[in-house]
Amino acid sequence: MIKVVSVNSSEVRGVRKTPIEEGAFKAGFGLVGDGHASNETHKQISLAGIESYKKLEKEEGLELTPGSFAENITTDGVILYELVVGTKLVIGEVVLEITQIGKKKHSVPFRTMLPTEGIFAIVLKDGIIKKGDEITLM
Repeated sequence: MIKVVSVNSSEVRGVRKTPIEEGAFKAGFGLVGDGHASNETHKQISLAGIESYKKLEKEEGLELTPGSFAENITTDGVILYELVVGTKLVIGEVVLEITQIGKKKHSVPFRTMLPTEGIFAIVLKDGIIKKGDEITLM
């Protein structure tokens, strides 16, 4: 089973995100209240897998918590960066579509794996996502 480990948000860009109880996701916009949400980008939502967290913890001896990579959704049960652009993820009523795998390296004040292992998506259908929600791949 693929599931949501954590929903994470921050009002500003370029910082670690804080886990929240649940998030309201708006079609064509992103996570309401998050600094990365915008109707002008194909990177409305970022996702990182707990599998990538565990790998980085083992390789570098870091202690990480969900949101450490500034991702909106932390997942468990799938290697996200092995998915392909165009894959749809259904989480409750929310539908996301993967638009990008990885990104150009950028300078942030913390270690990140988003350049190689993070994925980005747009929101196709509104709804609420919370910790423990099951994720279905389409």
